[in-house]
Amino acid sequence: MQDVAAEVITTRRLTLLPLAAHHAGEMARVLDDPALHAFIGGAPQSAEELRARYERLVAGSGDPGVSWCNWVVRLRSADCLTGTVQATVAGERAEIAWVVGTPWQGRRIATEAARGLVGWLGTRGVTAVVAHVHPDHLASAAVAAAAGLTATDEWHDGEMRWQLIIR
Repeated sequence: MQDVAAEVITTRRLTLLPLAAHHAGEMARVLDDPALHAFIGGAPQSAEELRARYERLVAGSGDPGVSWCNWVVRLRSADCLTGTVQATVAGERAEIAWVVGTPWQGRRIATEAARGLVGWLGTRGVTAVVAHVHPDHLASAAVAAAAGLTATDEWHDGEMRWQLIIR
């Protein structure tokens, strides 16, 4: 399988834009709620810290067999960023994750973004999509299910593995 690179993905309400360092300022405000980190760990980062992190992500994994694909999620009607989605692609397998800022939660933005991402991955030769969800994070479990993933009985670092096999 060839190297996979993030491209613009459009859904009904959203535009998933490939991550760039210049997104850090707006994303620092989107991700500024400590409650967002209850399940994923860490704490809100400053714009400067996010810029440095985004520069590392955009530079890539350093492993020619692994592609880091990262997007910011833009809600077109409000013309603002609302969160991120990501996929780490290795061969025909992708591990995905998502986060939506607190003010935009409950609007099915994460679900729409995750579905768009999974659909895009399927057009890039990915045949297995995996996500890890904290067992108490019911909203994230609902996003995984809506994106077509099914909970397995496997665990990784205290999180349940969800999986979708694309035929």
